[in-house]
Amino acid sequence: MSTTRAKARKNARPEVVYHKLRELIVRGQLAPGARIVETDVASRLGVSRTPVRGALQRLNQEGYIVESPRLQQSRPMVAPLTREDAHELFFIVAEIEGLAARLAAMKPAKERDGLVKQLTAINDDFHRAAQARRQDHNKLWELDENFHRCYVEAGAGPRLMALHDAVKPQAERYERLYVSLLARDLATSVTEHRTIVRAIKSGSPDAAQEAVQTNWRNAAARLGSVIESVGERGSW
Repeated sequence: MSTTRAKARKNARPEVVYHKLRELIVRGQLAPGARIVETDVASRLGVSRTPVRGALQRLNQEGYIVESPRLQQSRPMVAPLTREDAHELFFIVAEIEGLAARLAAMKPAKERDGLVKQLTAINDDFHRAAQARRQDHNKLWELDENFHRCYVEAGAGPRLMALHDAVKPQAERYERLYVSLLARDLATSVTEHRTIVRAIKSGSPDAAQEAVQTNWRNAAARLGSVIESVGERGSW
């Protein structure tokens, strides 16, 4: 590595380090309950401790990292995955995405028609993937994520999108970790998606908002049952 490139990595901005760390947490590469040591993170990412410290502060504020209560000296750790936290997160996402769907249903008919075609195609792919003899859980997650992202981007303005992008990855932690166990209820998700599509197609804001809220609240219940059966991850 050249001296210039090495210097650039050492002087990486907290924003860059933040996104790298958040991705590691969301994807489970930093496991729930795992201790985080500044020097280890700096070495792993090839940066100095200063941007790591800034990134950890932000991740703490957003709930991805908490302080370990077990040690005499407080140490940051990846936030555990708990049933209570999942319930709160999914209900928050329900409100944010519900509002986005409401706004999408208020779009002109021509825009809604294009959106409905996209949503229908994604949900049909999701349905086929769910019926596969050997389910590809990563593909299922991506299709479900694309379905929701599609109507959110169609309806949300910049402020709502910023809120969505701040909260949704926290819910993604649960979806990615438990996707294989949630796969058993995919037929219900397909049906709930179709209800969302019909509401947007008909230009019914109230129905679209309610359909999205129902989908996420039911997902919270399904996830809660899974967590209850297999246990919380990284809990104290």
